[in-house]
Amino acid sequence: MNSLSSLNTVPFLLVLLFTVSPAIFAHEHEDFLQCLSLNSEDSASISKVIYTPINSSYSSILNFSIQSRRFSTPTTPKPLVIVTPLIVSHIQTTVICSQEHGMQIRIRSGGHDYEGLSYVSDVPFVIVDLINIRSIAVDEGTRTAWLEAGATIGELHYRIAEKSRILGFPAGVCPTVGSGGQFSGGGYGLLLRKYGLAADNVIDAHLIDVKGRLLDRKSMGEDLFWAIRGGGGGSFGVVVAWKVKLVEVPPTVTVFTVSRTLEQNATQLVHKWQSVAPKLDEDLFIRVILARVNSSQEGRMTIQASFNSLFLGNTDRLLQLMQDRFPELNLTRQDCVEMSWIESILYFNGFPIESLDILLNRTQPEVRFFKAKSDYVKEPIPESALQGLWERFYEEEAADAQLILIPYGGIMNEIAESSIPFPHRAGNLYKIQHSVYWEEEDNAASQKYISWIRNLYSYLAPYVSKHPRAAYINYRDLDIGTNNKGNNTSYKQGKIWGVKYFKNNFDRLVHIKTTVDPANFFRNEQSIPPFSSW
Repeated sequence: MNSLSSLNTVPFLLVLLFTVSPAIFAHEHEDFLQCLSLNSEDSASISKVIYTPINSSYSSILNFSIQSRRFSTPTTPKPLVIVTPLIVSHIQTTVICSQEHGMQIRIRSGGHDYEGLSYVSDVPFVIVDLINIRSIAVDEGTRTAWLEAGATIGELHYRIAEKSRILGFPAGVCPTVGSGGQFSGGGYGLLLRKYGLAADNVIDAHLIDVKGRLLDRKSMGEDLFWAIRGGGGGSFGVVVAWKVKLVEVPPTVTVFTVSRTLEQNATQLVHKWQSVAPKLDEDLFIRVILARVNSSQEGRMTIQASFNSLFLGNTDRLLQLMQDRFPELNLTRQDCVEMSWIESILYFNGFPIESLDILLNRTQPEVRFFKAKSDYVKEPIPESALQGLWERFYEEEAADAQLILIPYGGIMNEIAESSIPFPHRAGNLYKIQHSVYWEEEDNAASQKYISWIRNLYSYLAPYVSKHPRAAYINYRDLDIGTNNKGNNTSYKQGKIWGVKYFKNNFDRLVHIKTTVDPANFFRNEQSIPPFSSW
């Protein structure tokens, strides 16, 4: 399969520190390492990608892909072993030996899991870090690409642009996110309304199952192939590669960012946006970023709404569409910038559009403490409720908080809820990502900010989806229906959060899990449980 071999799951979680006596620790550790060596096709090569706490590179390897400081503290549970496989057989051996010696595995491709689940556990565990499994092969002729699961979104965009400026892919914007995790949970980007999710455009995959077998779409079967495209990472096996169909983008796209404060009618504009954005032409994507700012004009603190847009076309057509559908924003030609699609990826990250190589960087400029949540909105939030929202943004903890409103509509209204496990389709006006960031390192400070975002989430309850209050699996949130018993999650307990992420698709996921991994080896605090764990 060429040199394609990688995977991911998802990134970030707060758990209890597991305790193991020194004797048991040493015994488990030694037996596991011996198993890796004895069962590897090339014991010399696998020895070069194994890191234990006594290895001088252990900490740097562990910390390199941690994207939230909440999960890099002295009390955060650490893996017994980190394996950074170079080839597929290294992963297969790790899966088999982990089962033989009673250790769980965590699979990391980019380290962005919002609760750290790709590199933290409260039981003895091993990290399979796919940082070296990241080959990408783009076929311009067939408009397809094979990419390994450790390849980042930035690397994928870069490799596509190397071959063509009129091909793209509807993956995310953040370049350091691993494709293994993003595609496993659905994955979306600025092409959402035109081409759907990343997972909607996956046409084959390579997966290592609980028996250590390397499977493709044909050999795994359509049920399992369905489950891994949106059912969340870490439940069914190790995805090592995806085959995706590329999509057409025009030679010229247009971007704009128009910011308005409360004093500049932001409340009314956000209220109007809720009804307009989901019904716009599918070539037009306008998200809204809400945050507190210090207004130089007003000389005081205020709330700002930034209307941040990608249009798959030129400025003339965009201005006409906006005049017809959203004249209140008063978009002008001076607000618009024409560029190529790949340059727009740089623009939305705040990078200079000349610096294409920056997409190959796997590290973020800044790693902070943060907590995030998600919601789906089916009816416009009233202006009075928006006013109440602004009040919460004036609180001390909201100094570095934001809400991002992601418009739906377009093709998302046309794809069936059961097409893949990701169910959030027609009927949703937009999705909200709530997030709060902070710098203080002590636990009391963390709890203060986490309490703030929980209170914000509670405030919004009357205005978002209900029965269930839906959530996005790639914005993992352990506040949602998770007990403190970690990965002993039962079907009954799992259904509490499972229906929020997957709605009616949850039971089908459980059925598939029961078939392919009945002993529940691939698991974490919010993995799909088998029926046997009732």
